[in-house]
Order: sequence, then structure tokens, then C-alpha cells
Amino acid sequence: MDILQSIQDWAVGFFGLKDAICIIQSGDYSSLRTVKGILAVVGPILPLVLVLEFLIACLYRKFKVIDYKIPFFSYLLNAFIGRFISIAAIAFIIGSLSSHAIFKSSFTWYWFIYGYIVWEFGHFIYHFLAHKVRLLWCLHSTHHAPENMNLAISYAHFFLEAPYADVIRTSTCILLGVSPEILFLVMFFDGFWGGFIHIGETLGRKARCGPLFNYILTPSHHRVHHARNPLYMDTNFCNLLNIWDRMFRTYQPETDGVPVEYGITRPMKKNSFMDAYFGEIVFLAKDVARAPGIKNKFLYLVMPPGWSHTGNHKTARAIRETALKAKRLTRNA
Repeated sequence: MDILQSIQDWAVGFFGLKDAICIIQSGDYSSLRTVKGILAVVGPILPLVLVLEFLIACLYRKFKVIDYKIPFFSYLLNAFIGRFISIAAIAFIIGSLSSHAIFKSSFTWYWFIYGYIVWEFGHFIYHFLAHKVRLLWCLHSTHHAPENMNLAISYAHFFLEAPYADVIRTSTCILLGVSPEILFLVMFFDGFWGGFIHIGETLGRKARCGPLFNYILTPSHHRVHHARNPLYMDTNFCNLLNIWDRMFRTYQPETDGVPVEYGITRPMKKNSFMDAYFGEIVFLAKDVARAPGIKNKFLYLVMPPGWSHTGNHKTARAIRETALKAKRLTRNA
């Protein structure tokens, strides 16, 4: 019975059903007119859609257990380690930086919009650095390692990535005047959309969200972000609002003639959790060990993935520029 209760408690926690169950058991649905009540209803949607994706994949005989291996083991580590570190980091940042905010915002709809824009800026900073600083890429590469796309990929993260990301995003928001109340609401909706944009072709073949495609970042845009195609590499860093990608020229829509190839550029052991989780750390350690001098060893830590002390750089920027140059030459030939 204890085992069954544990399974039930885990299921309730995973699907985020606790608050919704309390509302149903109380028989008082007036809370659905409040933010807390809305969150109680919206919260379980993403995990339920994930299950729906499983079922549809099984129906069309496209379900492969191996496709969910990396996300599953990553989820376990994050659930028991990363989540608690992240919560502690957020609490520390709010407590230590709130007094240094440039101003104080109130809990209104227009400050919520402001908060979302600021949060996206913090997310852009974290995400951009995660692709451009090799030590941080070691934390982020686990998310890009799978060679397919499905909702479970949203759980595939190195356990230290969320704390690092939340420190950057929370610090940005608190210092720029976003109140903790708005911050938590923004985090919820951003987390929901950040999970949703990982839907695979099983649920949405094109997933461009119709006319919204030009105004927000859709699953189609995020598939581009997960691509290893030279044209697509290191683009679409934001989650929902594409304002910062457009401002910093990292916006890239999916091109019909360039189908997305998922994964990272280095050769990997097929569907290996250990390689996806620790592979980049091992390769970085080897490069640092072989590098001549303290300066080069340090540069391997902070320069983009693909940087080499020999000058033979294979960074995403170099690969992308070479591909675009070749494309222009082909077009003009």
C-alpha cells in the first residue's frame, strides 16, 4: 500500500494535480476566478499533453522507448537535485537583490507585460551564454543531444543548468523592478510555453501556429533552435517573445527547403545517456589538459564551443558563416 501511495503521490506531483484536486474536493469553484485557481487548471495541461503525445505515437506506431531515455534519466536527476538547488538560488537572489531594484512594480496587467519582456531578456542572456561559453555549454548540451523532438525533451537538462539559468533570469528581473509576485506568475507561464514548444511532429507537423508565427516563437522556431544545420545553429534563443532575437539578429524562421536535423555537431554514442549528460564535460577536460599554457586552458573554458588555440576554429558562428557564404556563391553562379 505504501508503494501504491508513493506512486499516487508522484503522479499527482508530476501532473500538478494537487491544487485542482483540492478545488474539486471542496466543491467551491470561485477560486477559478483568481490567478491561483487559473494556475491550478493550466498546470496539468502540459504533462497531460505529453501523455497524449505518447498515446498518439503508439497509435501510429512511431513510439520508441529509446527516444525518451535521455529525458527520463535527466528528469530523475533534476527532480531530486536540480530543483532544490534552483529553488534555493531563486530565494537567495530575491532576498539579496530586492533592495537594489531600480524601482518597484505593482501587480497589474501592464507590469505583467513589462515583467514578461524583462524575463525574456534575462532568458536571452542565459541562453545566449549557454551557447557561447563552453563551460556553460557543458551544462546546456544535454538538452540539445537528443536526435528527435518530443515534449519529453523539455525535461532533458543537466541538473546544474536550471540553477544557473534562474540566477541570471531572476537577477535580471529583480534588479529591473519586477516584483516577486509578477516574477512567479511569469515563470509559470514561461515554463508552460517553454515546454509546449517542444512538441514533436506527432502532435504538430509544421507547428507554426498560423498568423502568430510572425509575432511569437512557435514550436517551429524552437525546432530550428535544436537543429545542427549550419543555417539554423545558435538562433531563436528566446522562449515566447521574439523581440530580443530580432533585436540581436539571432531570429531564424524554419525554411521549407532545409529540413531540421536534430542533435549536436560532434559524433555521439547513439542514445547514450552518459554521453549526452557528461560527454561535453569530458571533451572539455581533454582540451584543457592538452592546451599549452594557462591562458589557453582558461580560454577553452570561456570561448565558444569549437574554439581552438591553433586557430582552426569550428564554432557555430564560423560554420554558419561558411555555409551562408557557400549558399550565396551557389546562388550567384
